[in-house]
Amino acid sequence: MRIVLIKAVLTGFLSLAASLAICFSIVPALGGQVDGLGLMMAILCPLTIAIPVSAFHFRQSEKLRRAEARAADALLRLASAYEELRLQSRRDGLTNVLNRQAFQEDLDGFGKSGMSGGLLFLDLDHFKSINDRYGHAAGDEVLRCAGQVLNAHCGRDDLAGRLGGEEFVLFFGGLSAEDMPERSEAIRLAIAHLDVRVSSGAIVRVSVSIGAVWCEAGFDAEKCLDAADRNLYAAKANGRNMVAFAASDA
Repeated sequence: MRIVLIKAVLTGFLSLAASLAICFSIVPALGGQVDGLGLMMAILCPLTIAIPVSAFHFRQSEKLRRAEARAADALLRLASAYEELRLQSRRDGLTNVLNRQAFQEDLDGFGKSGMSGGLLFLDLDHFKSINDRYGHAAGDEVLRCAGQVLNAHCGRDDLAGRLGGEEFVLFFGGLSAEDMPERSEAIRLAIAHLDVRVSSGAIVRVSVSIGAVWCEAGFDAEKCLDAADRNLYAAKANGRNMVAFAASDA
């Protein structure tokens, strides 16, 4: 408020100076004299009008500036909250990997961009038995830990997602077909080494079957997922806890 008053007073004195300058330059040119009541009016009018009007103007301007600042801050917070909600809506709440829709959208985008890479379709072995034997809380913990493993193996151009239940998917962008067996085996071993314990202290044994497929540049996401799914069934049919690998026909 003090700054507003100072600015208003300065404006008033500037108005006074302008008023006197006009009076002393124009009135004599018209044959008049600046004195008495005329001089008093030239002094009082600018001060009595300019100062309160300027104070009101500066006060309103300050209110407007603060309101605009609050609005801008609110918009930033709203945009941040929206972005956070958008990111959360793409994630599976339990495992923190991409949900089915987000994974499929991103995988389709990678294919259309001309990227190649390795696609892994994973299914936790005998997961229903884990729920039946140890309870759903233990099953949820297994899923959560599996999600942590997948996220830990993801780089900048990689994707990890949960398609539903105990089914997960991984895409390694730019991975060569030659490197796929080693990378797939590393994932299988990481899942097998999960240390999940129930309240009684018993260790929950976890294993995973993996169907792996290499996707060539410009791959069709849906066809590659189907191919990986077929390889997954081959892995499960051949005894589970293994990787079945083949090249994509997409």
